[in-house]
Amino acid sequence: MSAPSYEQLAALVAAQERIIAQLQARLGEQDVRLAEQDARLIEQDARIAELERQLVASSRNSSRPPSADGLDKPAPKSLRGRSGRKPGGQPGRQGRTLRQVEQPDEVLVHEPGACAGCGADLPAGDRPAGMIRRQVFDIPKIEVRVVEHRLVSRRCGGCGTLTAAAGPAGVAAPVQYGPHAAAIAVYLVLGQHVPVERTAALLAEVFGTPMSVGTVAAWTARAAAGLEPFTAAARAALTGAELVHLDETGLRVAGRLHWLHVASTARFTGLFCHRKRGKEAIDAAGVLPGFTGIAVHDAFAPYARYPAATHALCNAHLLRELIAVVDHYTAHPSPSSGEVPAGWCWAGQVIDALLALKAITDTGALPNPEVLAAHRRLIVSAALVGASAEGAPPGAVGRRHRSLARRIARRLDDYLRFAVDPRVPFDNNPAERDIRMAKIKQKVSGCMRTLAGAQDFAAMRSYLSTAAKHGRRPFDVLTELTSGNVWIPATT
Repeated sequence: MSAPSYEQLAALVAAQERIIAQLQARLGEQDVRLAEQDARLIEQDARIAELERQLVASSRNSSRPPSADGLDKPAPKSLRGRSGRKPGGQPGRQGRTLRQVEQPDEVLVHEPGACAGCGADLPAGDRPAGMIRRQVFDIPKIEVRVVEHRLVSRRCGGCGTLTAAAGPAGVAAPVQYGPHAAAIAVYLVLGQHVPVERTAALLAEVFGTPMSVGTVAAWTARAAAGLEPFTAAARAALTGAELVHLDETGLRVAGRLHWLHVASTARFTGLFCHRKRGKEAIDAAGVLPGFTGIAVHDAFAPYARYPAATHALCNAHLLRELIAVVDHYTAHPSPSSGEVPAGWCWAGQVIDALLALKAITDTGALPNPEVLAAHRRLIVSAALVGASAEGAPPGAVGRRHRSLARRIARRLDDYLRFAVDPRVPFDNNPAERDIRMAKIKQKVSGCMRTLAGAQDFAAMRSYLSTAAKHGRRPFDVLTELTSGNVWIPATT
């Protein structure tokens, strides 16, 4: 065979270059497809992790209420350790059962008819050999008592002027209900969350007199309108308090999401409904803008925009967030590295340190500086690990975990304020207790029909909660209110 010519070699090289170019193009396309496939896999992993987080979210590891857990809710796991005490009432505890009174309203004497031995008659006039006292506490039959006021007119014999007697205060109509009936209706609607229509039916059945839905609705609106002096006094007392608890929760009003804000102390409760959740609503509530004491709340960002207050963050909220991190790491364990052992989770270390400090403060004492510093170091070191991207879950779950770790490191003084100031509690439970009745109302009624009605409900719940904190019976303060004398507690 003769050697190929130069032209043949050049054609062969050109053909090979075209083949190489085609192969490189195919490899490039495959690389692009592989990169896109990897990106889709990463996105799918992140989405799966987020969906798994939502599936396992419960009242134990998130801010979801226990009612949202449903019938398939997990078994309760308390963060409190065992106290060593037996369940039930403890020794020395005074029960609240019925007890006999010294002066009953009515006494009925029952004599034995005949001797149980021989059947002879027993003399009733002799001194009894013994007596057993048994008392029955019952409610008498409720009947409407009608009081007629006759306003007499007299004509003066000298000038002939006809003068009519003035009626009692609050008696202005030919027929009307009294303040006690109005107080019962208001208490049932706004105190016990019975719907207006059912309240009217209940009162009509119990009292045996007609009762309209409009009358009950008018009573509740009129009672709430008379609370303005109390609301102003409560707002002033909350603003001047040395420590106040703050919280907010969603409330459906006229088919839209509104927000119910609460400011609470041991003696006062202030509830306020607004269309917004953030600073605009907090300013409208009128407590935090002028507050200079200690504000206990969760990590909702708008609260931090009030620098005049000293902030203390709720550790119960923090523990739930940390438990969610631990649950995720338990379900998706990461391999051990040179610095982090297998099975270790940074959130678990923070939980242990917080609960150790809480155990000390539960005894009524504060941790000494050395113990506090040691636990601070544990929390900071764990938060630094959690804030790093290494070993974190992909996507939104990882960003959520890292954001939590950074917040702990940034606001650690606010989280640990309970360990340095005996006035500061570990959690924000007082505010959550005062706001819980609104959620019960929403479960019963579904939503409030108007914003004005929601604000009336908030004002009345503030009134009743504050009265309970002062040892006043709700019905007593409501009777005063429906009589035209609103109860205003001392603010100092």
